[in-house]
Amino acid sequence: MSINEMGFEVFEEMLDLADDLRVDVIELENGAVVIDAGVKAPGGLWAGIFISRICMADLADIQIVPYGLKGISVPGIQVTTDHPAISCMGSQCAMWQIKVDKYFAMGSGPARALARKTKDLYERIGFDEYSDVGAIVLEASRIPDAAVAARIAEMCGIEPSDLRIAVAPTDSVAGMVQVSARIVETGMHKLFTMGFDITKIKSGWGVAPIAPVAGDATMCMGASNDAIIYGGDTYYTIEYENLEELKDYVRKMPSSASRDYGVPFYSAFKAAGFDFFKVDHNIFAPARVVMNELISRTTIVSGRLNHDVLMESFGIQVL
Repeated sequence: MSINEMGFEVFEEMLDLADDLRVDVIELENGAVVIDAGVKAPGGLWAGIFISRICMADLADIQIVPYGLKGISVPGIQVTTDHPAISCMGSQCAMWQIKVDKYFAMGSGPARALARKTKDLYERIGFDEYSDVGAIVLEASRIPDAAVAARIAEMCGIEPSDLRIAVAPTDSVAGMVQVSARIVETGMHKLFTMGFDITKIKSGWGVAPIAPVAGDATMCMGASNDAIIYGGDTYYTIEYENLEELKDYVRKMPSSASRDYGVPFYSAFKAAGFDFFKVDHNIFAPARVVMNELISRTTIVSGRLNHDVLMESFGIQVL
């Protein structure tokens, strides 16, 4: 099966469980089907799991697990995949800015591969996708209309009636879940931006807390990023012959390598005038990385968890 067919099947599961997942199903005039998991519908943790499965083309095991935060148990998310390059970078990574008239969303999921967003990534991992159906997840505050769906379908080379769209804003429970589910992908992306051959990575595991919904959308965006930046633990297996070179990469991987490390992301974002281009992008990385190199049978570790910043970012009040 193609990754879009796999994501499409997860979407069909969501349709069958719509009432239990507390999501709304909307069929647009051109036949495209939309699931609202947090714009007007309440959604929830379970809906967030399904959205995360779509994002990763169902090539990962994704579970809600307890996460210990300074003696407090909060929900966390655990992600395990033996197809990290395709599931994380080929599908999940939010590299598609969708702009149609006044509508804007960040697009993730298998449909990105049909639209070849971005082309150089797919060339570097040697992946091609062919499918008559498409599945995409939008991080947006509004439900897309038929014009948006038609544009996405056109870029994917499919009919709008064969397109499935799941939507959740950042400041929703499902939205917070799907961001934390990017824990393995965030480390993969950091390596990719450093020019590393990510096809060398054979498997990935990660766990991160799920940020609570607190404050406005921008504050929630900051807290959801902090869940990974300060609370994200990752473990990768890899085959890489030059161990010293690998150590240099791993040393630079964690968020602590960034000049903006040490304060909640919202604070760094505000100091940058809310301009993403002025934020040090090295901050977008897991808090800690463990790398098991299979040829030398050596395991190396870099980075650290920082629960003090997480408590501040999450706005947790202990009475």
